[in-house]
Amino acid sequence: MGNRYLEGAFAPVTEEITAFDLPVTGRVPDDLDGRYLRNGPNPLNLEDPEAHHWMMGEGMVHGVRLRDGRAEWYRNRWVRSAEVAGRLGEPHPAGLAAVAADFAANTHVFAHAGRTLAAIEGGPPPYELDEELRTLGTCDFGGGLGTGPGTGLGEGVFTAHTKRDPVNGELHAITYHPLWDHVRHLVVDRSGTLVRAGRIPVDGAPMMHDFALTERHVVLIDQPVTFSMEAAAAGQQVPYVWNEGRGTAVGVMPREGGATRWFGTDPCYVAHTLNAYDDGEQVILDVVRYPRMDVARHIAEPMTLERWTIDPVAGTVARRVVDDRPQEFPRVGDGVVSRPHRYGYTAVTGELNDVVLAPVDGPLPDIAFDNAIIKHDYATGGSELHRFGGDAATGEAVFAARPGGVTEDDGYVLAYTHNPGRGAADLVVLSAQDFTGEPLARIHLPGRVPLGFHGSWIATGA
Repeated sequence: MGNRYLEGAFAPVTEEITAFDLPVTGRVPDDLDGRYLRNGPNPLNLEDPEAHHWMMGEGMVHGVRLRDGRAEWYRNRWVRSAEVAGRLGEPHPAGLAAVAADFAANTHVFAHAGRTLAAIEGGPPPYELDEELRTLGTCDFGGGLGTGPGTGLGEGVFTAHTKRDPVNGELHAITYHPLWDHVRHLVVDRSGTLVRAGRIPVDGAPMMHDFALTERHVVLIDQPVTFSMEAAAAGQQVPYVWNEGRGTAVGVMPREGGATRWFGTDPCYVAHTLNAYDDGEQVILDVVRYPRMDVARHIAEPMTLERWTIDPVAGTVARRVVDDRPQEFPRVGDGVVSRPHRYGYTAVTGELNDVVLAPVDGPLPDIAFDNAIIKHDYATGGSELHRFGGDAATGEAVFAARPGGVTEDDGYVLAYTHNPGRGAADLVVLSAQDFTGEPLARIHLPGRVPLGFHGSWIATGA
């Protein structure tokens, strides 16, 4: 029996590549100046391939540098934790701290305060990368995060799902640990210093995979996927299980801290939020909702894109299905995070048609990735689908604003896609305002980019 996360579009690559002056079909827009980076699991030296869990592969960052209408370079680099550096026969990076949990961050890569950071959910401090994706060391945000229990405001635990306020430049995070009776709200200022770490009481050690931010609030989701000591003792790589007796609740807390108000909704799992914003006294939260998730096997009942309206006065959460096609990795442009948004982008998963939800007490269908991305228009209620055709497996799409753009979708959508004709990946650049049209550019990379997790467009100077 094989492991699907080591095969096909998921199969790890075995070497690091550097290539310059990449060939392009079409034309790279002259005003795209920066790097498109994406992180994902790429395991080294697996002892038991059948037992491998997708979330546990060592992180590898893939990047393309765009400037002056050219694709200057492509690089892929493993994140150098101490263990990865040792396996590769290299000295530890000079800035690598002795952290309580040493793991090559595999979930996200983003920029803050002039640093490029590779991060993992519910894990050690992020790893700082240089312009060319070399690991410089760990980042503890000016000493505030710490490196483990009893150190720093954050006790050495960070997350991959951060939210950066586009107005004041603050970076917000919700962190959790299986042995805590709370989660923590961390705030890193625009200079890169951790300035606040508030505790939010939560029982049962839930997996808070993501959260949302508004101009006035932090929005949390307490759900029925919880830490299991029994699963950990049995050697389960990701010891979180579906807790049948636990409901789902949405928490709303003032951004400056204070009491969190919780509002119940039907049991479900939310891996990722699209965005949130304040609408008078109500909070609007857009999410991808799973009726149920089996984290250990990484399979789930098909998901839908929903809008949740939280009314703190009435004490209610009103749910509305926005799009019932299975989809994941929701994103908005960085410039509207925590503010009202019109557009959102998602990656299609599974088949577009004839999707049947499995009963919650029966076998769950496997997650599959498709070859399309969707642009959602919340003003009209419509959507546009861009198909890449054939076996062009496609993951998360990221919006890159055009410098000087005046509307929310004035810019480009970037995504890595598998090119079956070449057996390698392309970086595809779409016009966000001509979403279904032909790509502006297909940048042909020298190797594959396995399906992975999250990434960022990091404009020069960001």
